[in-house]
Amino acid sequence: MQDGLPIGLAAKASGIKVPTIRYYEQIGLLPSVGRSLSNRRLYDTVDIDRMKFIRHSRELGFDIDAIRALLRLQDDPARPCADADMIARERLAEVRTKISNLKLLEAELSRMLEEGSHGHIATCRVIETLADHAQCGYHSTRA
Repeated sequence: MQDGLPIGLAAKASGIKVPTIRYYEQIGLLPSVGRSLSNRRLYDTVDIDRMKFIRHSRELGFDIDAIRALLRLQDDPARPCADADMIARERLAEVRTKISNLKLLEAELSRMLEEGSHGHIATCRVIETLADHAQCGYHSTRA
């Protein structure tokens, strides 16, 4: 018998679903793994750790290309950290942009609600703003 976990147990150990593990193998994020005598995939501790790395990276919003680059860096531990820092800085900039956009969206939705709940759809500020794009402050502030 060979050492390693079958894909179902690897999925439980890593927190990644079986189809996602297969997908990550297909796109090259996970290397092909050994197989048992009955041709079942067998994952070792290194494979599980790599899956956890990918899962955590996805949870933090890194895209597949960034994760691929981070995994290449992880596979070469003697390299300086500058490249990994750059990838994380890019992700942080994306997050800050999203936060800024969400704050603008929050302000616009608040403005729509504060400007009028007049009791009838005919004078409803929410409906008016959604019907007339020019009245929406969210898009004009994002440009």
